[in-house]
Amino acid sequence: MRGRRRERSEPLARGASPSRRGVVQHEGPHARLATELAALPALSRDALKQRWKELYGAPPPSHLGRPILLHAIAYRIQEQALGGLDAATLRLLDRAAKDLARGRELSMPAAPLPSGTRLLREWQGVVHEVIVREQSVEYRGKWWSSLSAVARAITGTRWSGPRFFGLKGSGRDDG
Repeated sequence: MRGRRRERSEPLARGASPSRRGVVQHEGPHARLATELAALPALSRDALKQRWKELYGAPPPSHLGRPILLHAIAYRIQEQALGGLDAATLRLLDRAAKDLARGRELSMPAAPLPSGTRLLREWQGVVHEVIVREQSVEYRGKWWSSLSAVARAITGTRWSGPRFFGLKGSGRDDG
């Protein structure tokens, strides 16, 4: 060992593996997941069917093509490693499936309006302006809990605020 510089040996971090050059490489769950997903396209159809059976507990439907098998397997692997869909998304998908089964048209919930958005609506010759705030809406210098409350104050009848201000569906043109 004379004449050669001796490198100091340090313990490896948990989940790390040494590289060929002595640098510690961390192989966490995301790296392992990426490696597993990258290997999927190289699998044979029989190997994909077997992987499906391991992940889903039953053989895949016979009519599924290779691309669908790959995507479904990749999804399930990611779902198990990172967690599935949140409760709100599951409810949305459940509602969509029920609507489709009943022959209804799918509708997506509207995205919330950014704070500061100004909405204008003419009603019986008068232009009404509402400003969207973080937790409420502002109308004529007062704070309201919802657009529907403002629409009710303007018209004197119950209205869907988003519909009245033209954010959803077709508003009644009574004014």
